[in-house]
Amino acid sequence: MIKHIPNSITCCNLLSGCISVVLSCNGMMTAAGVMIFIAAVFDFFDGFAARLLKAYSPLGAELDSLSDVVSFGVAPSFIMYHYLSQQSTVNGQWLEIAGFDVLPFAAFFLAVFSALRLAKFNIDDRQTTSFIGLPTPAMGLFVASLSFTLMNESLAFMGGLITNPYFLLAVIAIFSFLMVSEIPFFSLKIKNLRFKENIRIYILAIFALVAFIFLGFAAIPFVILFYVIEAMAFRA
Repeated sequence: MIKHIPNSITCCNLLSGCISVVLSCNGMMTAAGVMIFIAAVFDFFDGFAARLLKAYSPLGAELDSLSDVVSFGVAPSFIMYHYLSQQSTVNGQWLEIAGFDVLPFAAFFLAVFSALRLAKFNIDDRQTTSFIGLPTPAMGLFVASLSFTLMNESLAFMGGLITNPYFLLAVIAIFSFLMVSEIPFFSLKIKNLRFKENIRIYILAIFALVAFIFLGFAAIPFVILFYVIEAMAFRA
């Protein structure tokens, strides 16, 4: 039974993603974002449990990727679709086909490129200690945290930007590209506490700590953007 514990945790990840989709369909965007964060917690602990119990299996690896597609690909796409649909209601239809506005469906490119990124990860033996392309959970958490940023009074001036349709489309395009790119991204797993070997993780951790002190959960998009910028800067 021990070997099924990590898979059970992974199924909780999948279930959280499914609940997030339902909440998005009911317009409960903050709750939908919270469920994606809960899915991320389960995603962390299934790998932790597998290492602790030495319960690795091909089934677990495939189940993890399938769950991630839903929780960090499909669920964030529904959140983005909601925001884009709201802008269509306010600003009128953008791209009309047979009287139907189709442009908000661009949100689901996030799901498509998440699936591509995870499929590449499963067959790429270069990604044992680091990542090639932005990890799908990072994209999912970025989208999930947009509602937290909108709710933060100190960031009220950014409300117009975050709900701007061109900003949302840019987010879709940039994150879709990053997920399937050949840009290396460092893993957050620490094997030891040596500063020199984990300098990028320590820099990210310090930035995240300061950001959370001042912004709370609204800091998450900025932390993820910093992660992307830091990875590209060290690459250069």
